[in-house]
Amino acid sequence: MKITEPPRGPDQRKRDVLERLERERDVWVATADREGLPCLVALWFVWDGDCLWLATRLTNPTGRNLRDGRRARLAFGDTQDVVLVDGAVETYPRETVPEAAASAFLAKTGWDPGRDSASYAYFRVRPTAVQAWREEQELPGRRVMRDGVWVV
Repeated sequence: MKITEPPRGPDQRKRDVLERLERERDVWVATADREGLPCLVALWFVWDGDCLWLATRLTNPTGRNLRDGRRARLAFGDTQDVVLVDGAVETYPRETVPEAAASAFLAKTGWDPGRDSASYAYFRVRPTAVQAWREEQELPGRRVMRDGVWVV
């Protein structure tokens, strides 16, 4: 990719974000505890067309932060193709996770957190804001979702 490429339009950015949510398997998950201590880990995820589903242990910092803080920032890509998703988080113990979400997670990743350990839970991240840009020339107009609504 060259910086001389023209910036994508808003509709193309949204299409690229949605395609990436379907295609990718890993996402960087940023959370913080009550004192503001940050935590950053990569987790597998599933996109259901509306929300992202993650799974991790409630006994680790990320699980506690997702449950207690009820928000996260998710990041894809490198500096030449960035997608940032801010989202509201709901926690689902493995006994209460919707079957469709658990089945989709297993189908995409080949892993069933519900069978792995009692301490695993699922986390639904509902996007509230999404930014997408490639290089500096796409910084203007990078917000493709605000307040949970696609702006394109």
